[in-house]
Amino acid sequence: MRFHDLRHTAATLMLQQGIHPKIVQECLGHSDISMTLNTYSHVLPSMQEDAAEKMDELLKPIDVSGELKHLSESRPQYPGEIQSNN
Repeated sequence: MRFHDLRHTAATLMLQQGIHPKIVQECLGHSDISMTLNTYSHVLPSMQEDAAEKMDELLKPIDVSGELKHLSESRPQYPGEIQSNN
């Protein structure tokens, strides 16, 4: 195994562990992040899948109907306000 192989393995493992590519770039001494991303793009598909799963989780609808009902029941009524019976 050559030193270059160890370097490549280390960079691949760092990216797979979710270490930001900018940090990997600095560890490898690449002058431009595009060099790092182009060289290790084979790692990115799994990272893209992870990102998509995280976004899916973040964007799941949250049921707030109970909280809204509680807020509407607990707020004070103002003079002249029409009371809703919903």
